[in-house]
Amino acid sequence: MSDQKPVLLSGVKPSGEPHIGNYFGALRQQVELFESGGYRCFIMVADYHALNTVQNAGEMRTCIYDLVMTYLAIGLDPKKVVLFKQSDVPAHTELAWIFDSITTMPYLMRAHAFKDAEAKNKEISVGTFNYPMLMAADILLYDATIVPVGADQKQHIEIARDTAEKFNHIFKDDVFRLPEPYIASDVAVVPGTDGQKMSKSYNNVIPLFASREEIAKRVMNIVTDSSGGRPEHVYAIHKLVRSEEELVPIYEKHQGQYKVLKEMLIEDLDRYLAPMRVRYAGLRSELGIVEDILAKGAEEARAVSERKMERVKRVIGVTF
Repeated sequence: MSDQKPVLLSGVKPSGEPHIGNYFGALRQQVELFESGGYRCFIMVADYHALNTVQNAGEMRTCIYDLVMTYLAIGLDPKKVVLFKQSDVPAHTELAWIFDSITTMPYLMRAHAFKDAEAKNKEISVGTFNYPMLMAADILLYDATIVPVGADQKQHIEIARDTAEKFNHIFKDDVFRLPEPYIASDVAVVPGTDGQKMSKSYNNVIPLFASREEIAKRVMNIVTDSSGGRPEHVYAIHKLVRSEEELVPIYEKHQGQYKVLKEMLIEDLDRYLAPMRVRYAGLRSELGIVEDILAKGAEEARAVSERKMERVKRVIGVTF
């Protein structure tokens, strides 16, 4: 990989079993972007960020393995990216502390995650409050040019930019590059089995690596109205795996025949997901592959981050 390419950094929290909403809404587009060849890509398993909510060692390890296996199963080539765990690169938390020293509490109180937790009268941990500073460190360590985010996460990139500008101004050195958000315009909103946005919190998901039997069970539970015609939630999921040119005449022919249409969706979903399911199952029996990829990624990420930290330490005056 050429160091001359612009840098793309993506951080993903390990948060358990993926579903087709994750895949069609973001993961598929991410892999296409990572493998486009236009960027030097750093893909970070954001396990320290996940620690704000995942506070069980066994669960954390499982989530980390699952996230890496998911990327590999859906087609990510680890030879084309630097895939690593945040916790394997000490510079992330070290730089976050340096940024803490130049950041005010009123500034961080503007962050969406803090304001949301405060509005819900939740007990707010320091980790939740300080989340944007660790994210700024994640991004700025690697001189990221672009950071793929959802529209609701754009503020995190703005905070990283503010932090870079403030640091550069205080210490009178252009140490950090200002990153830009990359917000995909064609992100799909995948409906769940109840018609709401597919989300684990709504218990309405179709797991990405579900067995055929599990797919059938979930699809048969998709809500339909009784007005006849086309079952819209079934159709919305169906068009993710089959063209509308093919689907329109099928749904017209079987108007009101919800069971028949759901059975067709089961067939098409299973056919589409089966190759990924097979790759995922193979990886589960070879966890050493995941560990080797993360070890190699950590070595490469540490080398880049340590070069940046050497410069940071000289600029702030702690290195003689």
